[in-house]
Amino acid sequence: MRECRRGPLKSAVPSNIVSPVRRCSRTACGRSAVATLTYVYADSTAVLGPLATYAEPHCYDLCAEHSERLTAPRGWEVVRLTDGSAPARPSGDDLEALANAVREAARPPERRGGPGGNGPRDADPTEVGRRGHLRVLRSPDS
Repeated sequence: MRECRRGPLKSAVPSNIVSPVRRCSRTACGRSAVATLTYVYADSTAVLGPLATYAEPHCYDLCAEHSERLTAPRGWEVVRLTDGSAPARPSGDDLEALANAVREAARPPERRGGPGGNGPRDADPTEVGRRGHLRVLRSPDS
């Protein structure tokens, strides 16, 4: 048997496995990062904002728990930038709308009512066809 020059570490640490999810920079924390921390030393300010598009060497990615508990040294200011494009937590209306959409998508397709064609598809004159939860509508000009 041939002995490997690198020893047992070669098989213990596979180099081709890299997680596409950015992790929290805090030691021993394996949670997904949700915010990026940057320091502005000239202003004695720590800026915590939404997760940056790509990892920077002088920025720190933090999970939700560590970003909420963030404190700065005495004399420093913490600026928390919020991403105004999405609400922090879904509201009750959002969850109800999602549940209704799931129910509608799971509902079996309804068949036409009979020879007269009085089924539910004839109720909307602008609807031309349907595929799953998507509808094809007639142009308003025609």
